[in-house]
Amino acid sequence: MLGNASGKHKGHHHAGTSSVPSRNLASFAGEYRKLAIDCLKVLRVEMQLETIFHMQITQRDEEMAPFVAGVKRNYIFGGICSIAANAFMKALAAIPSIDSETVQQRLDRVHTYYELLNMPFEALLAFITEHENLFTATEYTNLLKVQVPGREIPADARDRLSEILSHR
Repeated sequence: MLGNASGKHKGHHHAGTSSVPSRNLASFAGEYRKLAIDCLKVLRVEMQLETIFHMQITQRDEEMAPFVAGVKRNYIFGGICSIAANAFMKALAAIPSIDSETVQQRLDRVHTYYELLNMPFEALLAFITEHENLFTATEYTNLLKVQVPGREIPADARDRLSEILSHR
């Protein structure tokens, strides 16, 4: 005879699933959807903080200017823009979809901003006068801080820029 040596044979009896909350696939899907939305929100905040971090580095560069020679500051902070650009490009992999019109608008804005670096100072002032609200005052001021070979920035450049932007 097969069975329990003591002769007591207990059959397997399932108590049922009453102790486990019944959940269906739809409720799990809903929870995962909420989690996905939360993850997107966290990624958005993370990218914003990353951007602020890089802006703070620029501010630190400015604060160090009176104490550290330009060549040494370039060594310390050089390459940060390319690192930030690479980080943003890698972050795109986390975005499931994006509006192509929005992408084009942002690319156009960045392209325009960098093209302003190639303008002679007087042409830059004329552009700013015509397009005061295209960029922030800080963004326009930052254009004057970048040393571009062949571009001369007069000593009173910031004052002249501030005068134009004060009419906003």
